[in-house]
Amino acid sequence: MAATTSTTLDDLFVNIIAQARFTAEEQSLMMGLVTQYNIGSEAGKTIQVPKYPAIAAADLTEGTDMSSTTVSTSSVSVAVGEVGAQVLLTDMAAYGAGNPALELGTVLGNAIATKMDTDLIGLFSGFSGALGAAGQEITVADLFKAAATLRANKVTGVINAVVHPYQAYALKANLTNTFANPNGGDLQNEAMRNGYVGTIAGINVYESANVAIDGSGDSVGAVFAPEAIALAMKKDFGIETQRDASLRAFELNATAVYGVGELDDSYGVKMTFDSVL
Repeated sequence: MAATTSTTLDDLFVNIIAQARFTAEEQSLMMGLVTQYNIGSEAGKTIQVPKYPAIAAADLTEGTDMSSTTVSTSSVSVAVGEVGAQVLLTDMAAYGAGNPALELGTVLGNAIATKMDTDLIGLFSGFSGALGAAGQEITVADLFKAAATLRANKVTGVINAVVHPYQAYALKANLTNTFANPNGGDLQNEAMRNGYVGTIAGINVYESANVAIDGSGDSVGAVFAPEAIALAMKKDFGIETQRDASLRAFELNATAVYGVGELDDSYGVKMTFDSVL
C-alpha cells in the first residue's frame, strides 16, 4: 500500500499555503491603515521609533545671525511577539470530499488576520481624544467632529475610521434619512443603493466585526491617521508542516511575529458609541 508522505502531499501543501497567505492579506483590514515597520533584518525583539518635535520658524533681520532651536527627540518602544494557529490534516481528510487546500488555507489565514486586526483595534481605547458615550448612537456629525479634532492637531494626510458594522449601519441610516439629511446628494444615494458608506468629512470609513461589543452593547472604534499606530513586523505570516505518524496526520502551523503600539496619541480619536441594532 502506498504511504501518504509529505512528498505525495507537496502540491496540496503549496495550495494550502497560497490560500492561507491570500486570505491573511485580504482579510486584514488594519494592516493597510497603520504605519508599518519591517524589522525582520534587525536584531532584537523591540523597535524604537523616534519622535521629532515641531519647531517654529521666525522672521529674520538682514545682517543678524539666526538663533538655533534645540531638537530633543523622544521614542516609542514596540515589542514584538509570536502568534500562531494550528490545524490537523489527517491522511483520510486529505483525500476526502471538499477542497482541503482552500478550506484549511482560509481557516489559517483568517485566524492570523483576525488576531492582527484585533491587536491593532485594541489600541483604539488608548487614545486620549474621545467622542461619544455609552448608549449614544453615532452620527455623521461625529465624524466631522473627529476630523476637525485631527486637523486641529495638524494631521494633513489620510484619515481613516474603523467602526463596528452596527455603528456603520447607524451612519448609513443617518445618511439615508431624508428628514435628518435632505441634501445628502450622491453620497446619500450611494449608501441607499449598495450600503457603502464611503468617504465622509475626508475620512475613509471602514466597518469591521473585529471591533468588539462590550457587555453594555457599546463598541470602541476610532478615527485616526496612519501615524497614530505602528505595526512592527519581525516575521511575516508563514506555515510550517510537521508529520505526526501515530496520528496519521500533518500539523499545519501558521505563525507570525509582530508587535503593535501607539505612535502619536494626538493623531487618533476614540469613538465610543452604541452597537445595538
